[in-house]
Amino acid sequence: MAKADYTIQSLVGMVERGELRLPEMQREYVWRATRVRDLLDSLYRGYPSGVILAWESDEVVATTSFAVETSSTSAVRPLLLLDGQQRLTSLSAVLRGLPVTVQGRKKPVEILFNLDHPDELTYVADVYENSDEDIQPEDEVDLDIQERFKRMTFVVASSALQSLPNWVRVSDIFKMPDSEILKSSGLSGWDDPRYQRYGDRLKAVRAIADYQYRMDILERTKSYEEVTEIFVRVNSLGAKLRGSDLALAQITARWRGSLEIFRDYQSQVNGLGFQFELGIFVRTLVSLTTSQSKFAVINGIKLEQLKAGWERTKKAFTFALNYAMSNLDIDSQTVLSSPLLLITTAYWADKLDYKISDSESAAFRKWFLTANAKGRYSRGSSESVLDQDLATLRDGGTAATLAQRLIQQFGRLAFTPEDLIGRNSRSGIFKTMFLAFRDADARDWKTNLKISAKHAGIADVIEYHHVFPKAYLRREHPLLPAALVDDIANLAFIGAETNKKISDKAPSEYRENFSDEVLAPQLVDFNDGRAEASGFDNFIAHRRSAISQRLNEFIGWETFDAERLLT
Repeated sequence: MAKADYTIQSLVGMVERGELRLPEMQREYVWRATRVRDLLDSLYRGYPSGVILAWESDEVVATTSFAVETSSTSAVRPLLLLDGQQRLTSLSAVLRGLPVTVQGRKKPVEILFNLDHPDELTYVADVYENSDEDIQPEDEVDLDIQERFKRMTFVVASSALQSLPNWVRVSDIFKMPDSEILKSSGLSGWDDPRYQRYGDRLKAVRAIADYQYRMDILERTKSYEEVTEIFVRVNSLGAKLRGSDLALAQITARWRGSLEIFRDYQSQVNGLGFQFELGIFVRTLVSLTTSQSKFAVINGIKLEQLKAGWERTKKAFTFALNYAMSNLDIDSQTVLSSPLLLITTAYWADKLDYKISDSESAAFRKWFLTANAKGRYSRGSSESVLDQDLATLRDGGTAATLAQRLIQQFGRLAFTPEDLIGRNSRSGIFKTMFLAFRDADARDWKTNLKISAKHAGIADVIEYHHVFPKAYLRREHPLLPAALVDDIANLAFIGAETNKKISDKAPSEYRENFSDEVLAPQLVDFNDGRAEASGFDNFIAHRRSAISQRLNEFIGWETFDAERLLT
């Protein structure tokens, strides 16, 4: 195995020129901006950052594209990158100032550098950043967190920080001269006491480009299958890859060109408004082929079984999507507590050979919506729970026996106000509440636009805001726990413009702008003193009761005895 040292700048150049490419066994780019921030912070400190693994192959190997723009041709035989894709894609995007493409969407990777960071560097873990959205919404960033940002060296960009003169886009540091950056940072000239310090720090950031990675290069004589085995072993050691990524690598090693086939279907699903990673389709393939969902069995599936199983997968998963859209009015993955629900749906339809009675379909609807709300696959080992449901259906079970599993897990199927305590926007109940409100013709309070997860401008986002505004509660009810402020019973599905109109006003003030008719579908009732801070607890308790009742009506537990489902 050959070894060579390359600077980051030279590696980025190789990516740009197409001299480094990705074999189809590679997963997609998955790093969040916070991971890029952490990488830059480590390189700035001069910390070790691992090695790069590549393969110099004589074989004609199917390749896949980097998530950042590259040349489609190369003057030299390209090296195939096996380990280091996430790092080199991120560094290429930052140093070249380019966006990354994730699931067909271009997304900027904007990291800011603090020219005024303390001389003693602060660890990145010292500041909370929302793992779901990379950073918190600016209007909800706690003042204490803002103060702690000042001690940071690199952060994920936000317009609030970017407007401050001491914060500089890292990409600009690699593209612009010092004089221009220093001038925009408020320095009047070289005699400014900060001039030397800022200049030295900009030089230290640019030195990241000179950081040297060691690259291990596998010999030309190794076969694709052997290289895939090396890839799987290397990426298993540090749990860098998920099981779906390793399974995909093993499939593509035996079924050349399958990645393109999978991605073609993924694009079709994207066209329906669902953005799923390839792992969901691979797990469906494994489930239909083996009646269990664990990826460990991939090596035991023959090529012919994989190909036949994929045809079943496309038919079954397409049915599951159609069932979700037509029978459940689910048109986006954002209202699913877990995409595994669609795998169970696909397996259920496949086992019944798509011959589904009205009663079975109705019972399965109740199971699906209840499982979604209660988080059937969102607690503990979701893979094991999925396997239980697959085994139930494999052995001749129906929606009724799936419901029995739910009772074993949660104790009952109907909802009570107590089920909503402590729930917030991340819970399955919140997502199912959205479906129930939409079914009741809930609309934005100002525009009268029916609530949706797919409005233009906010694609794939369920937009919601607080009925009792957070700023209002901080002012009038300062001792109220944050969890109660964000309680599901204090959330309503309204747009940003409506929220701006409400601002930090008390419900007793802003309610005059909206009729009771537009509030009622979202079960917002300000009667009996529930429109002031003093009535907040009463409002929450009253609305929890109303939401639980509405969920039962929407799913059917109020008119359909859960016990009868099991007989």
